[in-house]
Order: sequence, then C-alpha cells, then structure tokens
Amino acid sequence: MKNLKILNINYLKMKKFNLIKLIFLLYVFVPYHNVMSYEEATYKVIKKNKVYEIRKYSDRLAVETFEEGKNDNFRKLFNYISGENKTNEKIQMTTPVTQINKNGKISMQFYLPQKFNLDNVPDPTNKKIKIINIEGGYFAVLIYSGRASENNFFKHKNILKKELENENINIISPAIRATYDSPFTLPMNRRNEAMFKISFD
Repeated sequence: MKNLKILNINYLKMKKFNLIKLIFLLYVFVPYHNVMSYEEATYKVIKKNKVYEIRKYSDRLAVETFEEGKNDNFRKLFNYISGENKTNEKIQMTTPVTQINKNGKISMQFYLPQKFNLDNVPDPTNKKIKIINIEGGYFAVLIYSGRASENNFFKHKNILKKELENENINIISPAIRATYDSPFTLPMNRRNEAMFKISFD
C-alpha cells in the first residue's frame, strides 16, 4: 500500500512537470511563431546608426479607435477584423499595432492588409471605429525589447527624441508606440518600437 502511494505521488509529480513543460513551450514558441506569420507594414530603410533607423513608408489603410481604456480599444479593433463589419468579413491580423496621441486622446490603429483599398474595405458597424489613411513618409524608429509598458516606451521615446534633436532632425509628429508581439511572448523576445515622423531629405 505504501509503495502504491509513492507511485501515485511520483506519477502526479511527473504529470505536473510535463504540464509545466508544455505550458512553457507554448508560452515561448507559439506566440512568436504566430506573430512572425502576420503581414507587416512595408517600408524601406533609408539610414541606420547605432541608436535608430530612418524608414520610408507608403500610405496605408488602417482601422482606428480612441481611448476608452487600452484593452477596450484593442477589443473593438479585434472585433472589427473578426467579422464585426458590414460584410461580416474576417480580416487577417497585421503588425504593428500602433498608438499615438491625437489632440489629447490616445488612438490605437490596426493596419489593414495591402489587398484593401477605399473601394473594397469593409465598413465598420461600430461607430467608434473609423477607416483612416495613414499618410506615408519618413519615420525615425528606435527598436527595443522588454515589456510593452508605458515606462519602457517613454524611456526609449525620450532617447530617440534627444538623438534626433542632437542631429537637428525635424520631428513633425507626436511619438508613435508600435508593438509587434502578443502579451504571452517573453519580454526578451518582444519587438517594440518608438517612432517619430520626421522631415528628411
């Protein structure tokens, strides 16, 4: 009876260990793989140094909503691409998800896949969501890892701003916060970006 009890305990320990191992593998690899399969807004790198790079983006359609809480913004946009639109069309997730301060309010945007234009993009059914055109141009971008927290973003935004000011590069937009990974991705594997639109010749 004692040996049977020991076997049961060892079995439960092994089962628990295998469950933890499985969760760890899913935590590390699955979110990263899924994000890597997403369509990313295309750009051309014009210049690069040790701190930042300058990219040239083309115009791109996006869906946008304004702050009522970060999670609520994400949920509304995610519902749109999940079929909450006038054609009930499911739209592939893209990267990055961006946030920017517009007139004192934080807006969040999901870029739309390149196949969409103003003629074929599904209209939102939620009045708090708008289809917008994000105008292309030159953007200075600082890439960083770690948590996608406000403090981490502010830290790197300020580093980028100081660097651009030291080089007399004209900033023509508020700071843009760009995230590429799911919340389940390990901080060391995350790709975050701080961006400014700039005047660049």
